[in-house]
Amino acid sequence: MSGRHVLALSGGVGGAKLAAGLAAVMDPSELTIAVNTGDDFEHLGLTICPDIDSVIYALAGLNDIQRGWGVKDETWQAMAMLRAMGEEDWFNLGDRDVAMHLARSWRLRAGESLSDVTARLAGELGIAHAIVPMSDGPVRTQVRTVAGWTDFQRWFVGEQCGPAVSAIRFEGVPGALPSPGLAAALGREDLAAIVICPSNPYLSVDPILAVDGIREAVAARRVPLIAVSPLVGGAAVKGPLAKLLAGMGRAVGNAAIADHYGDLLDHLLIDHADEADVSGLQARGLQVTVTKTMMREAADRTRLAQEVLALAGA
Repeated sequence: MSGRHVLALSGGVGGAKLAAGLAAVMDPSELTIAVNTGDDFEHLGLTICPDIDSVIYALAGLNDIQRGWGVKDETWQAMAMLRAMGEEDWFNLGDRDVAMHLARSWRLRAGESLSDVTARLAGELGIAHAIVPMSDGPVRTQVRTVAGWTDFQRWFVGEQCGPAVSAIRFEGVPGALPSPGLAAALGREDLAAIVICPSNPYLSVDPILAVDGIREAVAARRVPLIAVSPLVGGAAVKGPLAKLLAGMGRAVGNAAIADHYGDLLDHLLIDHADEADVSGLQARGLQVTVTKTMMREAADRTRLAQEVLALAGA
């Protein structure tokens, strides 16, 4: 892919794995990773950016593969002390992880943009590739349950995805501008493809597309848009996608993924476990590749990234 640029849209854990695979096989000049910030929230006075941190930790080799989130070799002494002092403990902050939130929070309060802070922290952890937030302005995902509208993290972590979700909205849009890095990537003359990492379409990708002008720019592109399905065997690998689909009265399957992206999507990669979906997806006019989409090891990430890039170059 020399001389050609790829824009990857990513959420948290699953998206971060493919983002790390792309970074492993691409030169920093060839890749921009734009990350969802709809999950961001304030907690104990700190600005928490879960998806950005998942991507940074994955590219820096610091992510906890067993737990699926956070930093490896983590300890929890600060959290234990906070709990002993009667502070909120519904959202766990590990000792190593809290350093990220402290560094981000004070720099944001000093007037730096989220883009600048993200680039600084990623660079200090040895990452040369561009990791950019979808927007420097606040966008907050909220879900509607029987109790009304709730902030996403309170539902996802605090309530353990318990109440069924009937609707999703993004507070702050319209009005949130694309980050400079995302806008620049979309406007590049050498843009070769847009890749949607295996992230939740509703909670991780939709917030990016909801940023002012982004959906329109993606729809007007002249390059392929390739997505890796977040489903394997008709079930979500991680996260609440299956529960969300069921709560909104939609079947859990790749057809729902394809229908959701609609005309934006050119090519969908699905797992061997979902091979029966191929004919239905092709009937929608999609190109479909069946492969191994589970990424348990570094080799899985780089293999899948190479497959995606081969499709982008075809």
